[in-house]
Amino acid sequence: MVPVPTRRNQVSVIGLGYIGLPTAAFLASTGLKVLGCDINKERVDTINSGIVPFVEPGFEKLLADVVHDGTLTAATEPTPSDAFIIAVPTPFKGGNKVDDKYVMAATETIAPLLRGNELVILESTSPPGLTELIGKRIIELRPDLTLEPNAASSIYLAHAPERVLPGKIMEEMTANARIVGGLNKEASKRVQALYSRFCDGEILLTDARTAEMAKLTENAFRDVNIAFANELSLICDDLDINVWELIELANHHPRVNILQPGPGVGGHCIAVDPWFIVSSSPDYSNLIKTAREVNDSKPEYVIKQVTEAIAKQKADGTTPSIAVLGLTFKPNIDDLRESPAVEILSHLASEYSEIKFNVVEPNISELPTEFAYSPNISLHKLNEALALSTISLLLVDHKEFKFNRDLLRTQPLLIDTRGLTADN
Repeated sequence: MVPVPTRRNQVSVIGLGYIGLPTAAFLASTGLKVLGCDINKERVDTINSGIVPFVEPGFEKLLADVVHDGTLTAATEPTPSDAFIIAVPTPFKGGNKVDDKYVMAATETIAPLLRGNELVILESTSPPGLTELIGKRIIELRPDLTLEPNAASSIYLAHAPERVLPGKIMEEMTANARIVGGLNKEASKRVQALYSRFCDGEILLTDARTAEMAKLTENAFRDVNIAFANELSLICDDLDINVWELIELANHHPRVNILQPGPGVGGHCIAVDPWFIVSSSPDYSNLIKTAREVNDSKPEYVIKQVTEAIAKQKADGTTPSIAVLGLTFKPNIDDLRESPAVEILSHLASEYSEIKFNVVEPNISELPTEFAYSPNISLHKLNEALALSTISLLLVDHKEFKFNRDLLRTQPLLIDTRGLTADN
């Protein structure tokens, strides 16, 4: 029999990344006692100092305030709590299926702390059925508990997928509607009561599988539309048409809203989530799969463009060097997860070890680990990188690059994957 823990009247958030830490801070700002947990001791120490360990505009003051007030503390392990929120990564593995090892590790960590009547919330993006697997694992580890409601030993389990955009979390954490899917209605209602403390948006209740699928559907919808724009850019290159002007013209139609093409799709949502649908229902997800393949192939096209530019300069007797403008997966943040820019640089730097790659990434102070010891990759300010380079490769439309649009237009050989300098 597992010993009965002492209740601490608190919420524990497992995983203090781009979603878990803001969730913990917003809950703490309502006066709740919140314990944030992360296996990264350095990150825990940073948070306990009131410092945000990543770039998120406007979040610094909120975190500093709740840490100063003592409503949010961080630790490497959770303690008994009234509610546990799991916000750990769910990457994909072979066959583009979810790798649930982090979710299951978090589940196994909190299982011994349960005594009955706790709320367990999975925020991590999940394929349909993962919330149920968590419940099954809890009962395997704690057969003295039950997932049926209204008993002294009941555990209330639900999925509440995050729906915020990195870079806009201060606005969207409170304003966006939330979807909550419990294994039973009581679990959904309990999550609704907890999240309504900081969420002004509508909180929509459903079952766990529908909530899981809803998040995947939102990101697959975006992915399909981005794939249309990316495929259109390839067609326009082939037909010698300015894709940026074409999209601007087409979007004047009242029922047309084509997105902007780019070098690929990154981040831990749009670049990953559609694969969970494909792996869950491979026979009926042909369009979603094709869109994912189009977007996954776009970095290869950019690499081809750069390769052709390198060959041309070498043929002209020029020694190529490349300014790589942007590494993050979207503008004005420091998030490198699934970034097509990182993929492109990694391939090019490996293929052309004799070429210098002068990276400009305003949101990081040092190169990511995979490039830290590459002798042909170095980090620079914009003007310096441009002066050192014969080819400029614009991969992310950071605000710093927008401010210098006219300077970029003067570069002798610019490959602009974002249309930042396009005349349209």
